Order: sequence, then C-alpha cells, then structure tokens
Amino acid sequence: MAVAAIEPGERGATRIADRVVAKIAARAAREALRTGVPEGGDAPSATVTVHRGSAHVRVSLDLDYPCDIGGQCGAVRRQVTERVETLAGMTVPEVSVQVERLHSARSRAAAQGRTR
Repeated sequence: MAVAAIEPGERGATRIADRVVAKIAARAAREALRTGVPEGGDAPSATVTVHRGSAHVRVSLDLDYPCDIGGQCGAVRRQVTERVETLAGMTVPEVSVQVERLHSARSRAAAQGRTR
C-alpha cells in the first residue's frame, strides 16, 4: 500500500497560543535576572501579542536595588528574544521591559527591625 505525499501547503498549520508565548517570555526573563527574583518581589510576568508570526512582548518585573537597571533590562530583552525565537519559531521585533518595583536590602532590613 503506497502512501501519497501531501504537499506542504495542504498539511495545515501549527498555531501557538499567545499565553504559551507569554509563559516562555516570563520564564526567559527569570533566567536572565542575574540576582534572581528579589526577596519579597514578584516573579516576572509577560503579556504577548502575536500577529503574522511575530510576537510583541511586554515583561513586568521587580529588581533588587542597587543594581545596573539598564544592564538587567538589556539582558532580559536579549534572553526573551532568543528563547521565543528558538522555542516558538516567531520573530520578536519588540520586547518592552517595565520595572514595577525596586527592592532595597536596606529597606527590607529596616522593616524587619521594626516588626514586633
């Protein structure tokens, strides 16, 4: 019994949901943070809009303070771009990084000292 070859255009397509790409981006942002998620901070989150094979990503994260904020954001952009392109096969023309909060070790220590 011979099986006829199906032309590539007739095989169908794979669609990756926006929420799956957002999970990939959030995980990549966590990987990129050199110091990890700050104590008392939230893990990075991401929202993604996919249109015609390209993903526009917005990442929100907390950072320790003091740190190289620009360097950390640049590392997040590079890692998110690389991981989404590799795992989802999409181009990433834009990664917007929003720093929600800066967490200072000094203010955490002061807050713990005031607790009774």
